[in-house]
Amino acid sequence: MHKPALVVHGGGWAIPDDMVEPHLNGIRAALAAGWHALERGGSALDAIEAAVVVMEDDEAFDAGRGSFLNRDGRVQLDALIMDGATLRAGGVGCVERIRNPIHLARIVLEDSPHVYFVGPGAERFAEEHGVPLIANEELVIEREVERLRRLQVQGESPADVFSASHDTVGALALDKNGNLAAATSTGGTLNKTSGRVGDSSLIGCGCYADNQSAAVSTTGWGEAIMKLVLGKWAADRVAAGTPPQQAASEAINYLQKRLSGHGGIIVIDAQGRLGIAHNTPRMAWGFATPGQQACGIKR
Repeated sequence: MHKPALVVHGGGWAIPDDMVEPHLNGIRAALAAGWHALERGGSALDAIEAAVVVMEDDEAFDAGRGSFLNRDGRVQLDALIMDGATLRAGGVGCVERIRNPIHLARIVLEDSPHVYFVGPGAERFAEEHGVPLIANEELVIEREVERLRRLQVQGESPADVFSASHDTVGALALDKNGNLAAATSTGGTLNKTSGRVGDSSLIGCGCYADNQSAAVSTTGWGEAIMKLVLGKWAADRVAAGTPPQQAASEAINYLQKRLSGHGGIIVIDAQGRLGIAHNTPRMAWGFATPGQQACGIKR
């Protein structure tokens, strides 16, 4: 019997002061939901799905309702969930009418021979499996309409766009049976071109889980993370004997050194050891183990 563990992140970026407390509240709520699933004997998959759903429903994060808008003023969502015991995974990309894409990703993992669905095909799969479709307007909030307007009308620089656009959410868990799982969900970057998919929902890039190495979720500049397949890179370091905290730090250093990339990463191994690192101004994170729970913004 293994001691369960849960670690979550709410994105690594320049989180403004007035958003710190909403982020912390969201992290606490996600930890509570995921830990409740583990305490009642649920699987690692159950725990991370529960945690991510909470953050998708929380407008503080760039996932689900309240996500950044693309160039056309619409929300397009990506998500992936992966089972470290079997290497099964389920992912969705560019969905516009799904309230909780991580829930749909879980259905893909369990009820489809495929790994990944995108756009209208993903939404048709959702309907066929009893997931209600919603209007895209239900995912759009006024804060993000105004943010996009300022960018497009006032012409903020690309650097300003990137500094305000990294707020992906993720969760990792180790359950009592020693199984790992990882999940990542995002609305992507502000003012992205319609149809753009980032690292979050791609296996080995923004999300990865393997009982023989580690579970990983990343946040940050997706294009750089994809080029380095950073999630798998970090997991491979753990498989080679590197402790998760060192692997997390090395992954962020590699991202910075190789591509001048910025972001954050969380890692957990089959022993329940955790790693958290980032090179962004702030990153929202939290973890729970038996008898201990913590969360923070800066680390």
